[in-house]
Amino acid sequence: MARMSLEITLLGSPRVMRDGVLVAFETRKAMALLAHLVMVEHPRPREALCELLYPGHDPDRARGALRRTLSTLRTGIGAEWLDTEHDRISLRRGPGLAVDVERFRTLAADKASPQSLEDAVALFAGGFLEGFSLRDSAEFDDWQLDVAAVLERELASALGRLVAHLVGRQDFGQAIPSARRWLGLDPLHEPAQRELIRLYAWNGDRAAAIEQYRSCVRTLSEELGVAPLAETAALFEQISDGTVAPPARREDPLKRPRPTRREAPSELPFVGRVRELPALFDAYVGARSNGGLAVIEGEAGIGKTRLADELVKRVRGSGGVVLAARCHDDEVGLPYGPVVELLREAMRIVEPDDWAQRVPGRHLVDASLLLPGLADLRAGLPDPLPFDGPGAQVRLFEAIASVISSACQGAEPAVVLLDDAHAADEATLDAITYLGRRLEGRSILLVLNWRSEAVPPGHRLRRLAVDLARAGNATILSPARLDESEVAHLVRSAHSDGKGPEFERRVFLESEGLPLFVAEYLAAIPAGGGAAGGTLTMELQGLFDRRLEGLGEATSQVLGAAAAIGRSFDIDILRNASGRSDEESVTALEELVARGVIRESSSSESVYDFSHSKLRELVYDRTGLARRRLLHGRIAAVIGGAHRGGQTAGLVAAHLRLAGDQMGAAEQHRLAAEQAVSVNAHADALEHLEAALALGYPDAAAAHERIGDLRTLLGDYGGAIASYETATAYCEPDARAAIEHKSGNVSHRRGEWDRAESRFTSALDSAPIDAIGLRARIQVDLSLTLHHAGQFERAAVLAREALALAQTADDPRAQAQAHNMLGVIARSHGDPKGALEHLKRSLELALELSDGPAEAAALNNLALVERDAHAIPTALELTERALTICANYGDRHREAALENNLADLHHAAGNETASMAHLKRAVAIFSEVGADEATRLPEIWKLVSW
Repeated sequence: MARMSLEITLLGSPRVMRDGVLVAFETRKAMALLAHLVMVEHPRPREALCELLYPGHDPDRARGALRRTLSTLRTGIGAEWLDTEHDRISLRRGPGLAVDVERFRTLAADKASPQSLEDAVALFAGGFLEGFSLRDSAEFDDWQLDVAAVLERELASALGRLVAHLVGRQDFGQAIPSARRWLGLDPLHEPAQRELIRLYAWNGDRAAAIEQYRSCVRTLSEELGVAPLAETAALFEQISDGTVAPPARREDPLKRPRPTRREAPSELPFVGRVRELPALFDAYVGARSNGGLAVIEGEAGIGKTRLADELVKRVRGSGGVVLAARCHDDEVGLPYGPVVELLREAMRIVEPDDWAQRVPGRHLVDASLLLPGLADLRAGLPDPLPFDGPGAQVRLFEAIASVISSACQGAEPAVVLLDDAHAADEATLDAITYLGRRLEGRSILLVLNWRSEAVPPGHRLRRLAVDLARAGNATILSPARLDESEVAHLVRSAHSDGKGPEFERRVFLESEGLPLFVAEYLAAIPAGGGAAGGTLTMELQGLFDRRLEGLGEATSQVLGAAAAIGRSFDIDILRNASGRSDEESVTALEELVARGVIRESSSSESVYDFSHSKLRELVYDRTGLARRRLLHGRIAAVIGGAHRGGQTAGLVAAHLRLAGDQMGAAEQHRLAAEQAVSVNAHADALEHLEAALALGYPDAAAAHERIGDLRTLLGDYGGAIASYETATAYCEPDARAAIEHKSGNVSHRRGEWDRAESRFTSALDSAPIDAIGLRARIQVDLSLTLHHAGQFERAAVLAREALALAQTADDPRAQAQAHNMLGVIARSHGDPKGALEHLKRSLELALELSDGPAEAAALNNLALVERDAHAIPTALELTERALTICANYGDRHREAALENNLADLHHAAGNETASMAHLKRAVAIFSEVGADEATRLPEIWKLVSW
C-alpha cells in the first residue's frame, strides 16, 4: 500500500495530521512514543522504550503496555510509517513525512540566509511538546526537558544570527521583536540585553533603551546578585550622554570569510619516545630470519602512528621494503579493504617481470579474487578454482601471505604496517592473524597499531600478541603521555619567536601531554595569539565522538552523572547520584574504562578520572539542562549526607548552585566560609561569602560584616571599611553601633586616630542604652585610641568607666578588654605592679572565654612589662605564646607587630641573628598587609601594644 502524507508538529502543542486529517490518539503514551521516535536517530530497543514510558513496571507488564501503545500508534498514523523488526522500533523516513523540528533545523542551519532564519524562528511556534507531559514517567519528562533545552539553544542561535543580519541592514525596527524574543529565552544573557538596548537607542527610543538597561540591572541583581558587566554599564553611560554611535553597515556574517586555521607544522619534532623507538627498531632487526610482531597500543592521540612512521622512515632510509595500510571505522563493512591496500602496495613495489619468479601462479590467481590486476602480472596462469570448497579460505589466506612475502624480499627485513588495526573488518582480521602466526622463515616485521580501549582482553589480535610474546617473537609497546618539558620542546619548535614558559605550560595543561592534542592546539593558535584551549577542533571532536558512540542507556546515565561530579569522582557518590544499581554502575565503569573514556585513579581503588578534561566537558555539555540540574541536586545530597561536618560545604554549594537551588547554595557557601576560617583560610572564606551574596543570601548585612572582619584580619583595611559601610546600609538600626565599632578599630589599626575617635563616638551615640557590654567595649577601644593620640588623662577616665560598665553588665569579654587597657595605662604611668595586676586578670578572663585575640593582647602587654623590668627571657616566652595564638587566628597585622617586638627583645638580649630573622619576618608580613598607603605609615609600625 502506498504511503500517503504524515505531518508531525512537535514545536508547541503536539499535533499529527495523516493525509490532512487530524489524528486523535486514545492514549498520551502513543504521542509520547511517536515524539521520541521522531527525535532519536537510531532504532530504539523495546526494553529502552519500556524504561522510558513505563518506569518501575514489571518487565512483562511493561512490554505488554508497550505493545498496546504501539498498536494505538500504528492505528493512528498507519503501519507503513513504523518499522518494528528485530525487537527494535523506529519511524520510517521518506517522502510524505513532514516534521516541524526537522524543518526548523534545516532552515536554521549554519549558513542559512536571513529569509531562512526568519522562516525558522516563525516556525518555532512554542516549546517542544508544550503543555504535554506524562504524569507517571519522570524519565520521559526528563528526556522531554533535555530535548526542549537543546532546541531552545538552537532557537537562541538562530535569533542571534537573525538580529545580526537585520542590524547589518540597519533595519532596527524589524530587529527589535527578534531581539526581545532572543532575550526572553534567557534574560540573564547580557549580549542579548546589550543588543536590545542598542536597538532601542538606534531606533530613536532613548527612554526604552534606558528602561531596558534598568530592567537588566534588576534582573541580574535579583537572579544573580551581581551588577551588569562593565561593557553594559558603559553602553548605558553612552545612551545617557547621547553619545552612542550609530552602527556602521555590517557585513553579512554568512558572506564573511571564515578565519583561516593556522596549520600545524608539517611534522613536529619527534620527542618523548627514548625507550619505545629503540625497542621497536630492535624488534625490526630481530625479524631478519624468523619474522616478528610489534604492537603499538595506547589511547587515541598518544602518538602510535607517529612512532610507527619513525620506524618506517628508518627502514626505507636503509633500503628496506615497507607495505602500509590503514583501517577505517567507516569501512568496517568492506571485507578485506586494508588487505587490498597492502596487495596494491606490493604490486607497486615489485617489477612486473619479477612476479613469475617470486609467486606461484596459483597464488596469483587466488589473490586476484581481491585485486584482479594481479592476474595480469604473469602469462599462462592456471584457471581459477571456485571459492566455495572446504579449503577455499585457507587458499586465499596463503595467497595473500605469498604475495605480501614476495614483495618483502630484500637484503633488509621488511615492515608490514597495519595502522588502526582495531577498526579492521573481520575478514582482514582473519587474514592478518593468519599471516602473524606464519612469520617464521619470512623476513618481515608485522607492525600493528591499535587503541587499547578498542581491543579488550580476549580479542583475537590481543591473543595473537600474547601468544607470540610468550614465544619471544613479539614486542608490545605502550607509549606514555609527554611530560611538560617535552611539550615545551614541541611548542618552541612550532613557535621559534618564543612565547615563554607560561604559554608552554598552558599548552601542556590544555593538551594534558597527548601528542595529537598538542599538535591540534598549536594548529588552532592564531598568529601572535595564545593557546586556543576553550574549543575542540573537528578532529578532537570526532575522536571523542568515537569513544562515546554506541553507549547503552545505563552507561550513558552513569557517564553523565560522572561528568556532573567532576574530573575525578568517587564510585559511591557516582552510584547514588546516577540512580543506577550497583551492578549497572560497575558494568558501566568497566565499559567506560575499556573505551578509554575514564581511567582508574592511582590514588584510590574507588576513585576514577576522565581520561581528558575536554572529554568530560563534552559529556557534560551533551547532558540536558534538566538532567544536569537533577544530577547536581543528587550529588549535593549525597556529599552532604556522606560527609556531614567535613570540609565539604563549598563542594555542596557548587552542586546546589548548578542544581538551581540558589538559596541552598548561598547557605552552603556561608558554611564553607566558616569552615575555611576554622583552618585559617581567610581568602577562601571571602570568596565563599561573596558567592553567597551573589546568590542572594538573605542576611546581606551579616555577610558584609563578616567580610569586613576577614578583610581586617588580612590587612585589607580599605576593603574592610567599605564592607562595614555596606553592612551598615543593610542592617537594622540597633546593629549599626557594633559595625561602627568595627570600622573604628580598622581606622585605629591604620593609625588614623582622629577618624577612629569619630567612629567610636558615633558608635557610642547609636548604641542602645541597654547594650551596656557593647558600650563598655567601645569605650575601651576609644580609650586606647586616645592613649595613642596622647590624650592620656581622658583615656584613663574612659578605661575606668568601661570597667565599671562591664562589671555592671556582667560581661567578661568587656571586662577582659578593660583590664587590658588599664594595664597598658598603668605601664605608661610607670606603675608596673598595677599593670601586672590588670593584665593578669585580663589574661585569666581571656583564657576562661577561649578568646584568642584578648589572650594575645594580654600576653603581649605582659611581655612589655617584663621587658621594662629587664626580665628578657620571660618577655620572650610571653611574646612567643602571643605570636602562636595570633598566627592561629590569622591576624596578619598583629602577627607582624609581635615579630617586631621579638626582634627588639632578641636585640636587647644581644642575639642579633635571631633579632634580624624576626625583623625580616616582620617586614615581610607588613609588606603584605593592606592595599593602601595608610598601612605603610610610620604609625602602623609603632603598633607595640594594643
